[in-house]
Amino acid sequence: MPTLHDLMSLKRKTALVTGGAGLLGSEISDALAELGAKLIIASRDVEKCRQTAQQISDRHGVETWALPLDITNRRSIRDCIAGCSENGLPGFDILVMCAWTGQKNTWDSINDDDWDLDIEVCLNGVYRTIKAATEMLRERRGVVLNIGSMYGHVAPDWKLYDGVPQANPPSYGAAKAGVIQLTRYLASFLAPDGIRVNCISPGPFPFESVASEFPEFVERLNAKNPLGRIGKPYELKGAAALLCSDASSYMTGQNICVDGGWASW
Repeated sequence: MPTLHDLMSLKRKTALVTGGAGLLGSEISDALAELGAKLIIASRDVEKCRQTAQQISDRHGVETWALPLDITNRRSIRDCIAGCSENGLPGFDILVMCAWTGQKNTWDSINDDDWDLDIEVCLNGVYRTIKAATEMLRERRGVVLNIGSMYGHVAPDWKLYDGVPQANPPSYGAAKAGVIQLTRYLASFLAPDGIRVNCISPGPFPFESVASEFPEFVERLNAKNPLGRIGKPYELKGAAALLCSDASSYMTGQNICVDGGWASW
């Protein structure tokens, strides 16, 4: 019978983390490396990926690589997936979809281009990357971890954003709701291949620059949350470690909320 230590170990695994040098992605990358996984970190900012990969390698003693990836570009997706098995890279057993970009819009300010960008990045890019990675994941009976959002299953409270330029656009929540449903769909249809697909929906994790510049916004977030505070990026590490390891070998199609209880009332 495997021990919990055995179940959590990723020593013989490699993870591709899209957006793995970002605010939340870097913490997920660090968690997987801490469990022993080799890492391929990919995003449009490949230099930032290299720096993050090197820092993680120095910290945990695992092999790391950086690759360019624009999930709005079909060729870039294909090249990245292919590149994971070229030039000495080992392919991957774990795919984490954490790439993101977008605009802060309201219903009144959003335009078609803004809408299309969020849907392209947050939903279409997730679909296309997983689609391109499916054969490798089939070969390895791999794991997919999608990153959703609390706004994929609850609506933003407009009062939180009144008077601050941090409005949450309708396109973001619509795309993240799609990611949660895509997670469930793939969990069903990829189960015969031994591929598990799960999702984490983070709650309020504002950038440090936002928290510093708009303390009144953070105060509103704190007041609305059952735990009375915003999240710290490292607090995603536990859920990511669970869902990417064999500790969750009987879990698929799940959406774990790491939100301080935000959606519980």
